[in-house]
Amino acid sequence: MRVLVVEDDAALARGLVAALRLSGLTVDHEADGQEAARLALSEPYSLVVLDVGLPGLSGFEVLRRIRAAESAVPVMILTARDAVTDRVRGLDLGADDYLLKPFAPEEFEARVRALIRRGQGVPNPVLRCGALALDRSAGLVTLAGEPVTLRRRELAVLTVLMGRAGKVVPKERLSAEVFGFDEAVAPNALELYVARLRKKLQPGGPEIRTIRGLGYLLDAG
Repeated sequence: MRVLVVEDDAALARGLVAALRLSGLTVDHEADGQEAARLALSEPYSLVVLDVGLPGLSGFEVLRRIRAAESAVPVMILTARDAVTDRVRGLDLGADDYLLKPFAPEEFEARVRALIRRGQGVPNPVLRCGALALDRSAGLVTLAGEPVTLRRRELAVLTVLMGRAGKVVPKERLSAEVFGFDEAVAPNALELYVARLRKKLQPGGPEIRTIRGLGYLLDAG
C-alpha cells in the first residue's frame, strides 16, 4: 500500500516516513501544499496523511481540492491546533480522521492501518487466500500455519495482490502502489519481486499468474 505524507516539519516527516516504511508501506513525502494536492489526485494512494499548516496551500485547502475532485482516498489530518472549530472544519471538508500533535507513534500507526483497511472496504486486518494468510496489522504472513519470511517489497506486492485476489492487477497499477515516485526503479524490478514471491509461496500456496499484456492475478482457487 502507498501512503502520501504531507508535512513541512522535516524532523517529524522523517520519523513518520521511517515508521510507515518499517510497517511495510510505500511512502512518498511532500512538504508543499500545492504539490501535495497535485500528487494526491494523480497517484494511487491508499491514504493521505495531511498536516494543516503548510506552505503553498493549507492542509484544509488541499483536502477541499481532493474532495472536490471526488476522490475517496482516506485522509488523516495531523495538526497542533486543538480548537473544536478546526476539528469540525476538517471533518466537514471530508477528513476521515483527525490526530492532534503530539501523538504516540503506536496510535498513529494503528490509525493508519485502520484507515487503509476502511478505504479498501476490508475491515478485517487478516487477508486469506486458501492456505495463505496475511495479517496486515502485524505484517505477518503464514502458509498452512507456518511463517513465511518476506522482504518489504515482496510484502507490498503480496498485500496488493491479496487485496484483489481473483482479479487482474495491471502491472502499471501494481508498480505504482509498490514503488514511490522518487525511487530509482530498475525496469525488471517488479518482475523480480513477483518471481521471488512465487517461490516463497510454494508448495501449497496460491499461484501468482501472469496475464500477458495485462498484469498479475493471485489465483483465489
